[in-house]
Amino acid sequence: MQSRSPSAASRWPWLVVVLVVAGAGWWLFRQNLQGIGDGAAPAPQAGAQAQPVLPSAPPAPEAPAIAHPIDTSASADAAAPALPALADSDAPAWEALAQAAGNDGALGLLLREHLIQRIVVMVDNLTLPSLTRNAMAVKPVDGSLQVQESDAGMVIAPANPQRYAPYVQAFTHADAEALVGAYKRFYPLFQQAYAELGKPNGYFNDRLVEVIDHLLNAPAPAAPVAVEPDGKGHFRYTDPSLESLSVGQKALVRLGLEQEAAVKTQLKAIRTALTRM
Repeated sequence: MQSRSPSAASRWPWLVVVLVVAGAGWWLFRQNLQGIGDGAAPAPQAGAQAQPVLPSAPPAPEAPAIAHPIDTSASADAAAPALPALADSDAPAWEALAQAAGNDGALGLLLREHLIQRIVVMVDNLTLPSLTRNAMAVKPVDGSLQVQESDAGMVIAPANPQRYAPYVQAFTHADAEALVGAYKRFYPLFQQAYAELGKPNGYFNDRLVEVIDHLLNAPAPAAPVAVEPDGKGHFRYTDPSLESLSVGQKALVRLGLEQEAAVKTQLKAIRTALTRM
């Protein structure tokens, strides 16, 4: 069996997916020019200067319709403390997630500093071809991608999914309703973090649902999955259709079939909870 260092796309980002929200907004600008009538324009008065016809100012950008709104006012708990500022939210958000997950250890894979902002950035980037370390909200998976030679060439080794077991277990064993409840309470901060990414008209919960749907569409190829060196000390999928997947879908494909099925089951439960609010 051979092992090599994984690419950035192979780092596992699953526990975080459950806590986040989505809504990629689009802008619609309309430029209405002031029309000129068919008849001749009246002559300017003597000594008066003709005023040029200027284009009208474009209207303000239209906010996209919200598909999956979250009513945070209806869920406010009178006994719960007021939300902190986003810059001061790390400790309260961690405590709320620990309660929802059932224990602090399940969150040991998360990076605590700037937790909400990291989650928002990572979720928003899961549909891209790759992720940088700065866009991660979880710690990189230990070890290297495990591969082995076969009659068909180099493939991902059957033992490789064990590297992801702590991430998969933490994600799939969490109570989806409790996690979404904690997320809903802190939603104004998630939305603020999303707006600060340069998407003031985007709705983060819509974006989260969009990303979940994207992940659920990841293929589940039968093992063994063929890989090949990429010339940079990493591996890439031999099948072009797999190599062209997003970083999020590639991570799912890298799991074992049972792990991928379990993650997708949990994603569906989370989606249901997110869209029922």
